[in-house]
Amino acid sequence: MNSFLGLSHNASLLVYTVVAIIGLIVLIAKFKINPLVALILASLFIGLCAGMDLSAILKAFETGVGGVLGFIAIVLGLGTMLGKMMAESGGAERIAQTLIRLFGEKNVHWAMMFVAFIVGIPVFFQVGLVLLIPLVFTLAKHTNTSLLKIGIPLTAGLSVVHGLVPPHPAAMLAVGIYGADVGKTIFYSLLVGLPTAIIAGPLFGSFISRRIQLSPSEELAAQFSESQHKELPGFGITVFTILLPVILMLCATVADVTLAEGSAVRTWIDFIGSPIVSLLIALLFAFFSLGFARGFSRDDILKFTNECLGPTATILIVIGAGGGFNKVLIESGVGDAIAGMATQSHISPVLLSWLIAGLIRVATGSATVAMTTAAGIVAPIAAAMPGVNLELLVLATGAGSLILSHVNDSGFWLIKEFFNMTVTQTLKTWTMMETILSVSALIFIMLLDIVV
Repeated sequence: MNSFLGLSHNASLLVYTVVAIIGLIVLIAKFKINPLVALILASLFIGLCAGMDLSAILKAFETGVGGVLGFIAIVLGLGTMLGKMMAESGGAERIAQTLIRLFGEKNVHWAMMFVAFIVGIPVFFQVGLVLLIPLVFTLAKHTNTSLLKIGIPLTAGLSVVHGLVPPHPAAMLAVGIYGADVGKTIFYSLLVGLPTAIIAGPLFGSFISRRIQLSPSEELAAQFSESQHKELPGFGITVFTILLPVILMLCATVADVTLAEGSAVRTWIDFIGSPIVSLLIALLFAFFSLGFARGFSRDDILKFTNECLGPTATILIVIGAGGGFNKVLIESGVGDAIAGMATQSHISPVLLSWLIAGLIRVATGSATVAMTTAAGIVAPIAAAMPGVNLELLVLATGAGSLILSHVNDSGFWLIKEFFNMTVTQTLKTWTMMETILSVSALIFIMLLDIVV
């Protein structure tokens, strides 16, 4: 099935991809098929239509599942245990009370966006989410505010820095491909990222929360927002505990810039500052700062860490299946098909980089694949055109890679399960927020291009 109604191979691939995505949404939303089953069926469909070998389809799906869960399963597990320690000790409640006192109940969604924007700079999106999600549940409970009104600013703050701001891996890779200046890229990304996060976060969150009412997962709500302790831990020690992995990852970033490659010191700092090791260190520290120091016994801590992993099982399975679907799409050649068609256009490199990254993101679901592929395509075009701002090319590529996250993105399923939403609700909230981020960022980038 390499062609569709006489279309070229590339055009046929795009048609099959659209059919697979629409079919996936219909299976889950209308026919109530379990997402795991629906994602496997969609993966088989796109693989067969693309002409992949039968064994290659299964291999790609298995590789995709393993590739996603190899990182996310550990991060989600460690982060969930850290969140449980914060909840049981009253640490999340302490931070929530402090934010409410400083910003007022009506402005906690603004506080959440700024916290996420700062925390998200050195950490991966998934790491920032599992670190901060307990605060969303706790703030929502204490202020009687919609989970979406606080949650959307959180995800907007994390997502925009993940896509635009070095030292995130995809952004750094794009900097290298384009030959852009890291310092200027960071400066411009902050100028673009902050107003973008405000529009897609607190402003959109306030708008959409009045139109969609959520019933949070009782298990997660109880796990992240209930504390039996009357005496809460100090604000300082709680914030230090939650920021410890952020600090360690930031140290690794600084070491990469200041120390020679291959240096033993840099190697050790990179190891300690990796997401998994830094989260592990923070969790072990939390056992003392939020556990033993609060009067909990070893049996209590074991009970907490065992209990909290149960609700994450379904989340992990669906995320893994989303990763499998994503990998099949990539292996089928959809990204290459879009790249080939896009290179024939004659538009501004800044707009072209955003467009190519956006199309690849929509087709494959991977922001990293979208950003790196688009950078590779646009770099030689930009090199042949004088006066192109390379730093803004990096930002435009990153902005495009954020657009329209949907059912082929493992992040879509992570947000869906955490906020206990239907597929339709997730499309109206998370997908729309990501699209607002992408388009708003492009507008600010084009305005900045006029100035610089």
